[in-house]
Amino acid sequence: MLAGALRLQGDFVGAHENAQAVARAHPNWSGAQFEFGMALGRLGRHAEALDALRAAERLGMLPGLWREIGDQLFAIGDVVGADLAYLRHVATPAPEPLLHQALAARQRGELVNAEQALRLQLKHYPNDVLALRHLAEALSAQDRYDEAVALLRDCLMRAPSFALARYGLAMVLFHSHKLAPTLEQVEMLLTREPKRLEYLNLKADALGRIGDFAAAAECLESIIAAYPNESGAWSNYGHILRSLGKREACEAAYRRAINLNARVGEAYWGLANLKTFAFTPADVAAIRQHAERLTPNEDRISLLFALGKALEDAGEFGPSFAAYSEANAARRAHLPYDRAEREDAVRRARKVFTSDFLSAPEGCAAADPIFIVGMPRAGSTLVEQILASHSAVEGTMELIELVDIARRLGRDGAYPELLLQTPADELRRLGEEYIQRTRVFRKTSKGRFIDKLPNNFTQVGLIRLILPNARIVDIRRHPLACCVSNFRQHWATGQTFAYDLEDLGHFYSAYVEQMAHFDAAAPGCVHRIIYENLIADTEGETRRLLDACGLEFEEQCLRFFENKRAVRTPSSEQVRLPIFSAGLDNWRPFEPWLAPLKQALGPVLEAYPAAPNF
Repeated sequence: MLAGALRLQGDFVGAHENAQAVARAHPNWSGAQFEFGMALGRLGRHAEALDALRAAERLGMLPGLWREIGDQLFAIGDVVGADLAYLRHVATPAPEPLLHQALAARQRGELVNAEQALRLQLKHYPNDVLALRHLAEALSAQDRYDEAVALLRDCLMRAPSFALARYGLAMVLFHSHKLAPTLEQVEMLLTREPKRLEYLNLKADALGRIGDFAAAAECLESIIAAYPNESGAWSNYGHILRSLGKREACEAAYRRAINLNARVGEAYWGLANLKTFAFTPADVAAIRQHAERLTPNEDRISLLFALGKALEDAGEFGPSFAAYSEANAARRAHLPYDRAEREDAVRRARKVFTSDFLSAPEGCAAADPIFIVGMPRAGSTLVEQILASHSAVEGTMELIELVDIARRLGRDGAYPELLLQTPADELRRLGEEYIQRTRVFRKTSKGRFIDKLPNNFTQVGLIRLILPNARIVDIRRHPLACCVSNFRQHWATGQTFAYDLEDLGHFYSAYVEQMAHFDAAAPGCVHRIIYENLIADTEGETRRLLDACGLEFEEQCLRFFENKRAVRTPSSEQVRLPIFSAGLDNWRPFEPWLAPLKQALGPVLEAYPAAPNF
């Protein structure tokens, strides 16, 4: 005990003297040989340490013994032997006390306590691959992805065969939107286990996220071949087929998922999300039946959104609105919208991004990106499809790279104010980072590409500073039509404002206020399209759009519906049709229930399409 205490305090000489005396006096005691081996290792006497640790292993198994053997093998350059030893450490059934304490804390949801125990374990045993992996998981659960990645890379440097750690690294990279490195890790995992469902699913998700839909479909087909009754794989396959415009196969995939009757809500919502799909009366009865048997969860919420769409198509607007309202209320209970936070963000943006500050940006000179911003469900996919039909422009998808950069800048709460003190060379570097990070999404050699993430309207100031030559297009739709469309949409993540009519009105108003500020502070920085004008005068608005983007008019931009590119947004089916005006007033049947929305919109509704004085 004294030898161990001295070792933990860093007195390795004292630890060695005491451990050696006990080990010599008790050569058949595994604990004594183990402590003696650890002391020798701390003194850098790795070969002698291995002899003592091997003796301990022959005498009996102890927690941490294989970790120590791995450390000594790694120190003498036996990387393969160390890898195998670390894997045996991972497989040890009884973890050491601090690890047990950390795992118990995680199970109780006490992430801070778990982190403290794991950090103490790593203070004593810095190369404990099991502790490194568990700490990375705890940090990842707190969205501290960069720290988690560093820990997992350290872990895999010592134990490259530790599959759970590599899968954890792939997942953290995926959630960090580092998709090329994600695929690298997944391919390494699949080399060892080519039919592992989790690995194949992650590969398909990553391929879909970078816009390689054909490869994602191929991956999902391999999953379905190996696991034909995996309903989630069939639903995901339907999503990818929809993006590729393979309508019949898409519907068949969703139907197959429904027949398997596991994640049935996702499949029914997949059909509803086609927008141009019509449910049969039998479908409606089945959706009701499934919804009644499920307790409130994500699957039931999906069913309620699908039921709302089915009843709306049947002209039953009261029951339809009730289904949408119930689904949204269930989502809002877990994902509340912070109105004060949004108001503060607008106020701070107006204060920081003044005319003087925006007048002479010195960021990256690249003119590649065309940002399409605005409210979700306002027509951004239509504008994207028009631009992507131009010979010089590549359509990508909704990229979150800019939001991720802004999130990183704002970790200490000083964004956007910190931009006021950011040197020009750093602004230029941020612009170059964005260009570099988006290359993975570009599949052609075209000089321009589209970043169609509507919520990037919150980052117009950052775009202006780091990419002053980028073009920004704001697509704006009638507030009631836009907000009701959001209320009827089952958003997976990221749109917390969409689950309540008052929240929707508040968010729309904040969007108009923020864009009005940039119109005044940097005139001409943003080209605005009013959706209703685009429907009424498609050619005129398209010509003005192309001119604002510095592009020559091309006739095929008016025949955007013939473009066969993959489209992943909810409007994927609609933009494969010629312009139609039927959707302009699809909010009107719900007008009896829109009083909270109208009140929240206030002067923004009255002034549309202009902006009121803020």
